[in-house]
Amino acid sequence: MSASPSSSVVEARKALAHRLIDIRKDAGLTGGELSLRCGWNAAKTSRIQSAKKAPSESDIRAWCRVCGAEEQIPDLIAAARAVESMYTEWRQMERNGLRAAQESVAGLYERTGLFRVYSSRVLPGMVQTAAYTAAVLRSIQRERVAVDDVDEAVQARMERQDALFSGRHRFGLLVEEYVLRAAVCDRRVMAAQLDHLIAIGSKPFVSLGIIPIGVGRAHLPAEDFYMFDEVEVAVELTSGYLRITQPREIAAYARAFTDMANTAVHGAQARTLIQAAINELG
Repeated sequence: MSASPSSSVVEARKALAHRLIDIRKDAGLTGGELSLRCGWNAAKTSRIQSAKKAPSESDIRAWCRVCGAEEQIPDLIAAARAVESMYTEWRQMERNGLRAAQESVAGLYERTGLFRVYSSRVLPGMVQTAAYTAAVLRSIQRERVAVDDVDEAVQARMERQDALFSGRHRFGLLVEEYVLRAAVCDRRVMAAQLDHLIAIGSKPFVSLGIIPIGVGRAHLPAEDFYMFDEVEVAVELTSGYLRITQPREIAAYARAFTDMANTAVHGAQARTLIQAAINELG
């Protein structure tokens, strides 16, 4: 399993380890006896039980067979796969191209009623114009994706936007003022993007907040994250995509969002900051 800074992943690995420990104990086996019957070193059993090593599917099958708990194999394998899915390296998520990465989250977006998004690097994908999206995705493709399907990925994102802004969803968007001036595209594209941001921010189901540069704040700028109701948080790390599902961690992101929203400006003040960025583009 890939390393991750999230305690969601750590706790899920520990929960799986505890289930395997219970199965061993129910079978009346010590760790050494299980290791011997499975045909592997006792250190491997110790690492699995301490959640320092994620068991492979073959490990789970062997563990359950020697403990007479074959009926639990499917459920444990499903749990192990769920843990693995919490953290995905970009190279794995994007191995088939950027369009596939866009489509992989379509169902989650459709199910979500309230989105809360914090952006410190680029504007949220759901409010991007096609030209801005193309510039962002082209940069990603050049850096780390062998497949060039940027045009198809842009189309997939635009199609998702049509569904999102039908009025059935609500949005709380927080954007660092820096993002309004981040040079991810040329001046013409950026000016059009900022005009579009003003238009999106005026919709009744959208709350747009801009966090001014230099404002006093309780939290330093954080990693970009997307909250999907109270069900899941997606965090965009440098190395990969992290899915957070632990309720207490989701609550921590909700508190951080609220705190940062209190430092942001909204309405006319937000539009003033966006317009100033447009004016600077000439």
